[in-house]
Amino acid sequence: MSGKGRGRGKTRDAAAAAQTAPAQTGAPRAPSYAQMGGGVGAGAPQPPTTRAPAAGAWGPPPGASSRATHRAAVSQPGDLAGPMGRMDLGAAAPRGPPPGNGNGNGNGGHAPVGRGAMRGGRQIDLPSKLLVTKPASLQTKKGLIEGKAYEQKFMANYFRIQTVPGWVLHQYRVDIAPDEDRTSTRRFLLRAHRQLLRGYLFDGTVLYTAERLTTPQNPQITLTSEDPRSGTVYTITIRHVNQVDVGDYAYVQVYNLLLRACIFALDLKLVGRDYYDAVAKIEVPEHRLELWPGYKTSIRQHERDILMCCEITFKVMRMETVYDILRNCQQQSQDYRNAFAREVIGCIVLTKYNNKTYRIDDIDWDKNPAHKFRFRDAEISFAEYMKSKYQIEIRDLKQPLLVSKAKARDIRAGMAEVINLIPEVCYLTGLTDAMRENFRLMAALAVHTRVDPPRRIAKLMQFNQRLLNDANAVAKLKDFDMTLERNLVQITGRVETTEDIVFGNGRSVSAGDKVDWTRSFRNIQLLNTKSLTNWVVLVSGRDMQNAMSFVTALQKAASGIQFQIGKPQMVEMRSGNAAEYPQLLGKVLDSGSPQLIMCAVGGKRVDVYSAIKKKCCIDRAVPTQVMVAKNLNNPKSQMSIATKVAIQMCCKIGGAPWTVQVPINELMVVGFDVCHDTADKSKSFGAMVASLDKAMSRYYSSVTPHTSGQELSTNLALSLSQAVCKFREVNGGKLPSRIIMYRDGVGEGQIRQVLEVEVKNVKEALEKLYGGQPMKLCYIIVTKRINTRIFTANQQNAPPGSVVDDVITDPEKYDFFLVSQSVNQGTVSPTSYNVIEDTVGLPAGKLQRLTYKMCHMYFNWSGTVRVPAPCQYAHKLAFLVGQAIHRQPRDELSDLLYFL
Repeated sequence: MSGKGRGRGKTRDAAAAAQTAPAQTGAPRAPSYAQMGGGVGAGAPQPPTTRAPAAGAWGPPPGASSRATHRAAVSQPGDLAGPMGRMDLGAAAPRGPPPGNGNGNGNGGHAPVGRGAMRGGRQIDLPSKLLVTKPASLQTKKGLIEGKAYEQKFMANYFRIQTVPGWVLHQYRVDIAPDEDRTSTRRFLLRAHRQLLRGYLFDGTVLYTAERLTTPQNPQITLTSEDPRSGTVYTITIRHVNQVDVGDYAYVQVYNLLLRACIFALDLKLVGRDYYDAVAKIEVPEHRLELWPGYKTSIRQHERDILMCCEITFKVMRMETVYDILRNCQQQSQDYRNAFAREVIGCIVLTKYNNKTYRIDDIDWDKNPAHKFRFRDAEISFAEYMKSKYQIEIRDLKQPLLVSKAKARDIRAGMAEVINLIPEVCYLTGLTDAMRENFRLMAALAVHTRVDPPRRIAKLMQFNQRLLNDANAVAKLKDFDMTLERNLVQITGRVETTEDIVFGNGRSVSAGDKVDWTRSFRNIQLLNTKSLTNWVVLVSGRDMQNAMSFVTALQKAASGIQFQIGKPQMVEMRSGNAAEYPQLLGKVLDSGSPQLIMCAVGGKRVDVYSAIKKKCCIDRAVPTQVMVAKNLNNPKSQMSIATKVAIQMCCKIGGAPWTVQVPINELMVVGFDVCHDTADKSKSFGAMVASLDKAMSRYYSSVTPHTSGQELSTNLALSLSQAVCKFREVNGGKLPSRIIMYRDGVGEGQIRQVLEVEVKNVKEALEKLYGGQPMKLCYIIVTKRINTRIFTANQQNAPPGSVVDDVITDPEKYDFFLVSQSVNQGTVSPTSYNVIEDTVGLPAGKLQRLTYKMCHMYFNWSGTVRVPAPCQYAHKLAFLVGQAIHRQPRDELSDLLYFL
């Protein structure tokens, strides 16, 4: 990734072709959040060249249509839509209409002109009905209380929304003549008839109402409005095009449009997709940071009720601008351009004058704020535009412009391909890697961001009260016959039995209430060990004594867990740089075949780590243990570190430290995850890890690369087939009778593709392999990044093993929430599981119990993890390949946990 060169948009010929392309007709489609809201720079339709200046993103090049330029520059702040205010997400920045297509209807070249179509190409392909993934054979997705499990009363961060039974919405297409492209004006003209329309939601073209305004015999009404500024009289035609019933995709989206219309009244700022309270910002001056508290909200139909999920969030705002970074680079480096590029490319910035966020993709050194573009039939510089539009004086007219490139899907939706920003008005957001490694900084932030359950619930209740106490918000809900309950939803769930951790010689210990069995390793035999007699330590001369001391501690710790570690060969390094490691490793490997190589590195050097892993995972197949030199001689924690390292080394050469009781025979548990290649943005790596024995102590792993956007299904089907063959080899010719796949790395919008393509290919591959023999498959989507939080009735964290499979789950899914961990600070996060294919036939409770058991089997941590161990292993492997080695590892390592 380089900061040189300029970000280029489409050519003028391409832009002209796009503007004059014939319009496509299509059925009415429901708008998405980004499509119905935001201003320029947040999903607004623009000419497919360069962006208009309205959001710090600059206008079309000379030669572009002046009409399109004029449209893109229309200002909308302050324009409200009826009694609800600016309902389309409360965008704080102007949103430009699409380029004209020459027919006077204001639709862009790629925009459908069918009835009810969204303005300016903002539509997306959506199913008319929500995707149903619940297996037809499922009798109930609620688990039973068995054994020592017990019922538990929970609360969740949801508020129930009450509405009339059978509530439906009516969708209308609004046409205005003479043609008016400015959304603010269209809203103003419609607002004059708000008494007739009563409560409504209007995005500029599509109108939603809770009551039907027309009759089947006369499906449209005609109104007139006058613009007092110009004196023009407009004719408004409102035509009924659709009834949105419960279960339609648009039904859920309208809920959220309504919610955002209510939240807009609370004077919160929309940044990205979430609302933040800039007035209540928390300053951390010693680190030049600000924390903006905010809320993530969504409304959808759950099992029996419409619920609003509300989660508190924080946005980290740095008090320095991109221009400050530029000045520092100029003062500290002769090659400041590359230094500046390394600092800012990939960062997310906020332009406070319109509260929009952008990802910086490049730097255009050939343009600066004095550069002029054509705007309203005149030449104007970026600096002049900022002065006239936002009253912002740009001080340095020689600074380069930043380049932000829209994603392909946003370009297809009408967004400009290239966005230019001025460094001086761009504030950095988020944390750098260096900041995350700063213990004091993270501790200062954690005081505010790690919110415990009582404080979190209090903040949620405050937000609820703000909504209920705001007259405009209450009126808007009332217009649609909806009310918001004051209390969090109550749920009856259960807590699973505490697991017993099984070690060698059949000895077992309880995982305990905190699911942490670290102290059990003082004097206990591991489940399965192999002697480590031939191994090598690479260390610099200055760290040799510390390394020898650590090896002694390592051998002592290993003897306590019955893991035999012999004396290693010590190899002294001179420089310890990235070039020396491959040379020395090559010599060591040529002189013998060590079982494992330990490398002591001077610090967290990514280049050194990558060089070691490439040499030992690609050129040769040998497990490696990389240690940071400062951890070799830490008097306070040397034995603790040595014990953990000994367990890791045991696993890497084929051992296993513990297991749990799994009552199902011939079971294979599989995890799959994806990680993007940091060296090649067009490539990703999918990693699959599958268990090979009943004790879940042996695993087979496979990594397959694929280009961005390529289907994963073929690679996954092949990898799973190879794992099944390995299982047959290990288990005396027996194939697994049941396969449970935990699939991570899938977004909500990708589930249909996974179900229709990936699962289908996996089943076809397995059917060929089984040749008619019975085979049962369970395919589970694992989602960690969710906004759901679960508390006990007394406002404490849900205990480990808590399962919620009712009330807040989805009626179209076979899903459940599981809390598998215990936390000492903040609020614990559950994990969501969605079963999209199930021929295994396990009762819901047993599948949930098995999932919880598998969270105990990640050998890198003597406690539970958030996802089942094979899924965590797959993540670890995909991350290693995508971040460090960038190629498929050698097959000889496939049956070892070398990636721990």
